[in-house]
Amino acid sequence: MSAEISYGKAEISLYRIYARPMSGLTAIPESAFTGRDNNLFAVEVEVEVFGDNFLPAYTEGDNSNVVATDTMKNFVLRKGLEYEGSTLEGFLDFLGEQFLATYPQMHTLRLTGKERPFVAARVPLEGGTFGGSSVLYSRSNDDFAIASLDFNRQGGIEITAHRCGRAGLQLIKLTGSAFASFVRDEFTTLPERVDRPLHIYMDVYWKYVEVEQAVSADLSGYVAAEQVRDLCQVTFHDFVSMSIQHLLYEMGKRLLARFPQLAEVSFEAQNRLWDTAFVSDANDKLKVYTDPRPPYGSIKLALTRDE
Repeated sequence: MSAEISYGKAEISLYRIYARPMSGLTAIPESAFTGRDNNLFAVEVEVEVFGDNFLPAYTEGDNSNVVATDTMKNFVLRKGLEYEGSTLEGFLDFLGEQFLATYPQMHTLRLTGKERPFVAARVPLEGGTFGGSSVLYSRSNDDFAIASLDFNRQGGIEITAHRCGRAGLQLIKLTGSAFASFVRDEFTTLPERVDRPLHIYMDVYWKYVEVEQAVSADLSGYVAAEQVRDLCQVTFHDFVSMSIQHLLYEMGKRLLARFPQLAEVSFEAQNRLWDTAFVSDANDKLKVYTDPRPPYGSIKLALTRDE
C-alpha cells in the first residue's frame, strides 16, 4: 500500500488587540481603502502538516515524531502575541517560519487564515458628527479576507505556493445585466432577459508574481482584499454584462490591469437570481421577488497574466 497523509489543527480563533496599523498601501481610484488601525486583529487559522515521517503514527501507533495538535493551537496563539506585522499574509508567513524553525520534524506545512471581520461601531463624536469607535466593535457577517501559504524547508525555509482571496461576497444589481441568445431546445424553459436584476455569490482569489510582495512589511506592493472587493463592486456597478461569465471576465481584466504585481486572478461564483413573485399591473418596474430554490448556476474563471 501507499499512503498520503497530513494532520493539523483547524478553526484556531485568535483575537489580537492593538496590532500594528496597516499603512503604506498604494491607493487605487476604485477604492477608498488605504489601511486600518488594527486595534482588533481577528483571524481563524488552520495548520496542516505533511510528511511521511509521521506515517508510523498511523501504521504502528508510534507518536514519537508527532507534535500534538493542541500544541499547534497554543503555538499559534502565543505567536499571535509576538507578531509585529499588520496583514493576514504576513502573519501566516511569520507563523510558518516559526513552526519550521521550532519543529525539525515538520518538513512541509500549509497555513490557511480567514479574517473574522469586526467593524467599529458608529458613535457620536465631537462637533455633532458620527464616526467609528476606537474601543467598540461589532462582529460582521459580511465578506472576508482569506489566504493560504505552503512552506517547505528544502534548501532553507521557503514559500512554495500561495493564494490570497476575498470570500463570501453577495451582490445584487437591480438593472444593467442581461442573459439572452443562449442555446434553446426542448429542455429549455428559461426566458431570455435583456435587462434583469442579477444576484451573485462570489469568491475572488489572486496570486502574486513575487510572493514576497504578499508578506513584506513594506505594503506599497501589497494588494489589500478590501481593494479587490471594491474594484469588483465598481466593475459590477458600471459594466453592462451579457452574462455572469461576461461580468467575471471584465472583473478579471480590470484586476490584472490595476495590479501589475498579480500573476493570476480567479473567481468562483453562483447565480442566485431571485425568482419573480408578483409584477404590478400599473407599472412593470414594480416587482416583488423571493429567494430562488436550488440548484444554482455555478461559474468559475481563472485569468493568468501572459509572461
